[in-house]
This record gives sequence, C-alpha cells and structure tokens, in this order.
Amino acid sequence: MWLSVVGLCVFSCAPKLQNVEAPIEQVEDFSFTGTEAIPEKWWTSFNDPELNILIDSALTENLNLAATWEQFMAAQAILRREKSSLWPDIELVARSAVSRPEPDFAGGENFQAGLAAGYEVDLWGRIRAGIEAEEFRAEASFYDYQAAAMTLSAEISATWFQLLTFRKQLDLTNRQIETNEEIIRLIRARFTSGQIRAVDILRQQQLLESTRDQKIFFETQLRLLQNQLAVLLGRPPQNLSITPESNLPDLPLLPETGLPLELIRRRPDVKQAYNQVLAADREMAVAIRNKYPRISFDLSAQSRSNNYGNLFQDWAYTLAGNLVAPLLYGGRNRAEVDRTEALKNQQLFLYGQTVLNSFREVEDALIQEQKQKERIEVLERRLNLAQKTNKQLRIEFLNGLSEYLDVLLSLDQEQQLQRDILEARQTLLEHRITLYRTLAGGFETERTDSEEF
Repeated sequence: MWLSVVGLCVFSCAPKLQNVEAPIEQVEDFSFTGTEAIPEKWWTSFNDPELNILIDSALTENLNLAATWEQFMAAQAILRREKSSLWPDIELVARSAVSRPEPDFAGGENFQAGLAAGYEVDLWGRIRAGIEAEEFRAEASFYDYQAAAMTLSAEISATWFQLLTFRKQLDLTNRQIETNEEIIRLIRARFTSGQIRAVDILRQQQLLESTRDQKIFFETQLRLLQNQLAVLLGRPPQNLSITPESNLPDLPLLPETGLPLELIRRRPDVKQAYNQVLAADREMAVAIRNKYPRISFDLSAQSRSNNYGNLFQDWAYTLAGNLVAPLLYGGRNRAEVDRTEALKNQQLFLYGQTVLNSFREVEDALIQEQKQKERIEVLERRLNLAQKTNKQLRIEFLNGLSEYLDVLLSLDQEQQLQRDILEARQTLLEHRITLYRTLAGGFETERTDSEEF
C-alpha cells in the first residue's frame, strides 16, 4: 500500500519531458526548388578536386574547429560526471597517529582504517533529470561542432572561389594592359602625322595607368586571400604557397529545397537550439523536484587498534538512513522554479527565432541566386553591345567621323564590364554556397568517424 502511494506521487508530481514546438505560425513551402539532391558533403557538387582536398584538410587541421570539438569532449565529461551520481560513493579511510608521551595515552586509538559509502535514492527522478539536462547539453555541443564544420567548409569554398576569381581578374587585367599599351603605340604614330591630338594620348595613358592600378589591387587581394586560406587550413600564411590550377566551376543544378519542417530536422544550428530548450526543461524539472524530500543511506565499517597487528580484528559497523525534507526556505525553492521556467521560455523563444532565421536564410539565398542570374544575363548583353559599339567607333574614328574620346570611353566601359562579369559570376557561386549551407545538414568528419567517438 505504502509503495503504491509513493509510486503515485512519483508519477504525478514529477514533470515529464514533452515535445517542443517552435512558437511560430504554420509555414508554407519555399519560393523556389530544384530537383537535385544535396550530397552530405555538399561542396563536391562543384566537381573541384582542389577544393575537396582543401576542405578535407581544414576539417582536420583548423584550430577553431578543434577547439569546438574539445568543448564537446568537455560536455561529454560533464555528462559522465553527472551519471556517477546514480551510483554509491565509496571511500577508503586510513589514519595513523603517534601520541607523546605514550604512557599518558594508554589505550588510545592510534590506528584506524575503514570504508564509507553513501547513496541517495533518486525517488523523484531529480538526479536523472539532471543527467538528462547534461545529455541534451552534450548533444547541443555536438551540433555546435557540426555547425562550425559547416561554416568552415562554406568559408573555405567562398575564399577558394574568390581566389580563382582574382586570379582570372589579374589575367584579364594583364591582357587589358597589353591592349592599352598597343593602342598608345598606334595613336602616337597617328599623332606624328597630325591625325590625333596630344590630349587623346594623355587620356589613353590615363586609362593605361588606371588599368595598372587595378592590377595592383588584384595582386594585393590575391595575396590576402592566400593568407586567409592558409589560416583556415590551420597553417601560418608564410609557410603556405597556393597556386590555384582550377577554373571557376559551372553552377550546379538548383538543389531540392524540401519541406520547411525537413529543414528544422536537418540543420545543426536549429537542432542545437532545440536541445538547449530540452536541457532547460530538465533543469526546471530538477528545480521542481528539489522541493520534495530526499532519502539517502550511509554505511561505514571501521577498525581501530593501538598497533598494526590488531588493526583488522575488531570492526564497528554503522548503517544510517536519512530523510531530508525542505520545510522553510523563505520561498527560495519556488523562486528557483520560476527562474528555470523563465530560462526555459527564453530558450524556447530563441529556438523559434533560430527557426525563423533559417527559413529567411534559405529564402534570401534563393532570391539572391535567381536575381544574380538575371543580372549576369544583363551584364553579358551590355558587354556584347559595348564590344559592338567599340568596334563601330573605331571604324568611324579611322574614317575621321568620331572623336577619339568616344573610342576611349567605349573601351573603358568594355574593359570594366569584363571585370564586372567575372565578379558577378563569383558572387553567384557564393550565393549557391550560402544556399547549400542553409539547406544541408551535418556531415561526418574524421573526428566523428573515429572509433573513440
């Protein structure tokens, strides 16, 4: 009868873990979707072997990612520590004392040895709730690691494509410099025959110097990106020299976005926020169960003697049961429950905000990619028109129908459009990287594949 009453109290008074829903309204499907499935290692969609090698190396060598993994290891250690509370604590006690003058302490207990054990009965599930809280925190820490790995792979991909773009910009600028130098030689020859003004030569020289200035800028950015990539790989910049051999890849087919609820179950940052809510819920359960009585047992066995020879002949045993019930704490326990409930609600709202942010990131990436494709089409049409205009103006100039200033302005516009298109294509790849990062889930790394993990 008594056991039935206790069991009823346990199951009726202890708060249970419930499913957590984000406090947001029902969501509709994403604006765009494709048909291509996203591979676990999404960067392989670009079919760039050099990029694959760089990311594989960074996932092993990057120091920030290694630090995040150690944070997860610390969370695992905390979990093991909390689980030890389910077992009795057993201690070995040994004591030796020498008293002077000896005759004054005849019959004194100078040697002592024994064992002591203590165990708390988890009657209301308070200890298990604390363990569950640490389990959810450990899972959240693991998803932190997965999110950091995802961010790192995206950073390296973006940096790599920027590096390829600036290398192509540098090659293009060198060709433009050669073109401008050749034009200067031609117009100087026409100047000697009186067919062109001196100011036209000066203007063409200005364009040449402007192109050389662009070259210096691209050379600087190329070196800075190499340094950035080296740090992402966990190496000193001065120890690593990267000479990219790849070209900018073609944009892969648009991936399938899936349902919004699938995104919630897939993204590591969303799962991290979800587990923080569950951990806060279990902390609240601990605070509630702290209001209930605690039952514990202490067992000790001791042997005492005046010499080592007789130390283990006589033993004394003690078994004690303890019942501790909160009686008057001035509202402290109630306040702790209110505090943990507020923290749980805080984590719930943060989880909802994380879900909203994830939806927005997908929508933003889809819209940006779509509009960037349209912009590239416009730029390509503008470049085509600029090339035709430049060709026509050169013919008119040679026939004395146009001023050289018109040719110069057209040439400058054409060269700038060539650079703009390269930059626009690189931006399009960055939007696709963002889309992959927002849609993809966590992936396995060398650390998570290890037998120890």
